[in-house]
Amino acid sequence: MTSRNSGTPERERRATRTRCRDRLGYTFGGPLMLRSIVRLPVLGAVCAAVTLSATPSLAQQTGVKMLVISGDVGDRGDAFSAFAFGSEPTLLDYIDAIVEATDDHTVDAIVIRLRDAGLSMTDVEELGSAVARYRTSGKKAHLFTESLGPIEALLGARCDEVIVQTGGPAMLPGLHMEEIFLADTFEWLGVKADMIQVGAYKGANEMYTRAAPSDPWDQNISALLDAQYDEIIDTFVEGRGLSKAEVEAAMGELWLAQAEDAVRLRMADAAVDFGRILPHLEEGYGEVVYGGELTVGDEGPQIDMANPFAMLSTLMDPPVYDATEPTIAILHLDGPIVDGDSTAAGLTGGSSVGSRTLRNAMQDIAADDEIEGVIVRIDSPGGSATASEMIWLGLRELAATKPVWVSVGSMAASGGYYSAVGAERIYVNPSSIVGSIGVVGGKLTFGEAIEKVKVNIVERSRGPRAGMMSLQSGWTESERAFVREKMAQTYEQFADRVRSGRDGIDLDRVGEGRLFLGEDAVKLKMADEVGGLDDALADMAELVGLESYEVMHFPAPPSIDQIIEDAMGSFIRGPWLASMWTGVLEQALGAQRFHDIAAQLEAMLQLRDSRLLLTTPRAVRFRFE
Repeated sequence: MTSRNSGTPERERRATRTRCRDRLGYTFGGPLMLRSIVRLPVLGAVCAAVTLSATPSLAQQTGVKMLVISGDVGDRGDAFSAFAFGSEPTLLDYIDAIVEATDDHTVDAIVIRLRDAGLSMTDVEELGSAVARYRTSGKKAHLFTESLGPIEALLGARCDEVIVQTGGPAMLPGLHMEEIFLADTFEWLGVKADMIQVGAYKGANEMYTRAAPSDPWDQNISALLDAQYDEIIDTFVEGRGLSKAEVEAAMGELWLAQAEDAVRLRMADAAVDFGRILPHLEEGYGEVVYGGELTVGDEGPQIDMANPFAMLSTLMDPPVYDATEPTIAILHLDGPIVDGDSTAAGLTGGSSVGSRTLRNAMQDIAADDEIEGVIVRIDSPGGSATASEMIWLGLRELAATKPVWVSVGSMAASGGYYSAVGAERIYVNPSSIVGSIGVVGGKLTFGEAIEKVKVNIVERSRGPRAGMMSLQSGWTESERAFVREKMAQTYEQFADRVRSGRDGIDLDRVGEGRLFLGEDAVKLKMADEVGGLDDALADMAELVGLESYEVMHFPAPPSIDQIIEDAMGSFIRGPWLASMWTGVLEQALGAQRFHDIAAQLEAMLQLRDSRLLLTTPRAVRFRFE
């Protein structure tokens, strides 16, 4: 947790924000940082790169500190980090470090060093907003990277200077998308996808039922791709001071290129060996005083590792997770939405978010009088229709006692958006994907596949609908009509939730499964403001009148015995043979393709328990290629 001053409407101040610790001193969701930070208004999201001939202050010396961003960057720390050596820095921790540099009179310039940083587009946008606010104080921001790819270049466009390692690779070829369709594969295997969807533009069933996209889905996803590409180009145009033609010409050349090519094409400013960074800065600033690295988090809990009995006793003691001062809660809805409890891992090794787990967390939040407001951080493609409704109901109940807002990360689609409209205010990043208002349902049948392997199955049913989910045969026309009627009812309920939560929204323009990026979503009244989690926290603090507050992450972190139990359960659910084959597939397809396909198949497997899904296609890849 971090500390800030609550913002004016222009967000000029931030409230002091602290990170919640349990009674043993463990941090949950990130390190403890106590600061008084001034937040300045953003005069522009990005600015053109400038020369360093103008000294950033009147002093003869220029104070420089470095911010190192490395590894995967998440919205909260993992469960194990709370019990061992402290949490890995979160996105908010890095933002706090940038904001702290604004208020540090010894800092005239920062160097952001990206070292194998796992940043998403929305991470870059939220970090970029913090950099833009920092720069309005008159201080300079430089970015150093060993290789220039799309993420590095997009963050660099928000800085005063982009420095690439001498001889380092540079690749900015364009935005590429892949869709995978399995209808022919299923036919070859003897498997049939008996799927129905409500929403012409939704496309959630097409991976299983078609060999190529339908016209409505093609229009939907192509429009989203165009919007994403335009957002990227506009960032480079504004940040690098180039025309669209110059940016696209540079992207055409920057394929298997080097740092020097990026400098020549004005997508970077200098090619410098890392060991020569300070001399390079001195060429523009004169005398430079290097102040080391900016503090990001802390060293974590102090556990006596030399005493195993004391260590085990400390770790096994259930953590106390109660607010001790005025607090804003962040409720995380990240991953596919499922009925029941959240799960730590599945086929992909990824997690899912359960409606029961979230409702329990909402009850904890509601019962804590120190919690003044709630930000729901959503990064979800949707999932179970029933679970989405339960989450929506829980948020409406919670909103009756405390203000509840939403901050969208990369995606709030289908069931994720269904949940979002339960809040009173929605923040989106420019590249956040929202929408996919529609329903999909169905089943896979394996009759032909079973015949091929000479397996005989005898089915017996009692009751008019007992055989509806048989894996042997598809639905009859009357059964399909019955299923479609039920799905239409679910769609209308979804639409009603959207209408009640989004005043003035036109479902004729945004419904039927259509997808939109953040800025378009705001224009269409699907969201309220373009801004990140940091912005939502600052505005919430102002709303509830907090000058100082804690930030607590929910659901609360598990105890060590819960972690062990979940790990053992995952081992039992995923035996070694399945792990071996998934490992082979991951190597064959590539890590990202494998995870996208597996995530979509996991969503399909939800139909074993949840007959109707509010989900959006996941086997879709946007990448620079």
